[in-house]
Amino acid sequence: MTLSVPVVVRGYELDTLGHLNQAVYLQYAEHARWELLRAAGIGQDKLIASGFAPVVLENNIKYLRELRGGDEVAITCEFDFGSGKTFRMRQEIRKLDGTVAAEVTVTAGVMDLTARKLIADPGNYFRTLADSADLLGL
Repeated sequence: MTLSVPVVVRGYELDTLGHLNQAVYLQYAEHARWELLRAAGIGQDKLIASGFAPVVLENNIKYLRELRGGDEVAITCEFDFGSGKTFRMRQEIRKLDGTVAAEVTVTAGVMDLTARKLIADPGNYFRTLADSADLLGL
């Protein structure tokens, strides 16, 4: 399942050319991921109490169209669990007219915060913690 989170590009997020600063795209993507987890019933307090937390291992961003101050965008987020210790999240930052401004692909895992190692089945971890695991594609 894909969740979409609305954001309005703010003036202080722009670079000297008047474009959305490249680092802010990552902040938008992370915001959407946290909103998806929250919608599934997994807030940060619940994660901390569990002793495990998601960790980003790799980000890839394709910048396709510029964004400027005042642009309204929707950031999508879709989890893709396979087998093994890692999973992917696919995201788009899309203008309201449907134009895709950026595509973000994330490789992540779930870390045992005591052992400081990735756990074997992150999908199962999220499934047991979530109130609405279907929002995470589980």
